[in-house]
Amino acid sequence: MRGGPGLGYGAAMRISGAESHIMEALWASGPLTADGVFAEVGAAQGWAPGTVKTLITRLLKKKAIEGRREAGGYAYHPLVSRDDYVQGESRSLVDRLFGGEVAPLVAHFAEHRALSDKDLEHLKALVARLDKDRDG
Repeated sequence: MRGGPGLGYGAAMRISGAESHIMEALWASGPLTADGVFAEVGAAQGWAPGTVKTLITRLLKKKAIEGRREAGGYAYHPLVSRDDYVQGESRSLVDRLFGGEVAPLVAHFAEHRALSDKDLEHLKALVARLDKDRDG
């Protein structure tokens, strides 16, 4: 789900951890009313309905979501796709912590967090596919 032309997740738009819970609910469940968002994430996070409404307002101001009047009330829709969000956050992390280099990120995880056999197989397959695409 992408918004209109020119909409996407960029460095200027920062979605906080709390706001990301709202976005995850909207990506997973589609348009939701404020009550629907509260039902999906508010109670699980220990938030009051007012907290959810505040987070929705922040996301509206950031143009990460939009609200539309629908048959069931006022429903909120994401304007940023989850893929764009993940790509923007990943790029920001790599730029901030690893000077824009991906290899040190992978090395960090390999050294400080035990990679499972499944993780290693996935990485090997990814590297093989990237080599093949580069040669191909």
